[in-house]
Amino acid sequence: MIQRDVTITNNGGLHARPATFFIQKANSYKSQIWVIKEDRKVNAKSLLGVLSIGIAKDMTITLVADGDDEEEALDGLEKMINSGFAE
Repeated sequence: MIQRDVTITNNGGLHARPATFFIQKANSYKSQIWVIKEDRKVNAKSLLGVLSIGIAKDMTITLVADGDDEEEALDGLEKMINSGFAE
């Protein structure tokens, strides 16, 4: 199991459109992946879960992955977040 802190840089945070891209990317990995914001932990492969924690611009979240491709999963998700979801 590994974890990594990332800061959301796109203007709208993880609203519906970027959250959809995020969960699609998370679902492309075999590992279990979670998003932690403050004291809440949600499944990164669940759109409702990700939207429910209200991730806005400049917030730092923790990504946690556990599985065979955990390193690849966090690298891919961090790269997507750092790209600003092409917005």
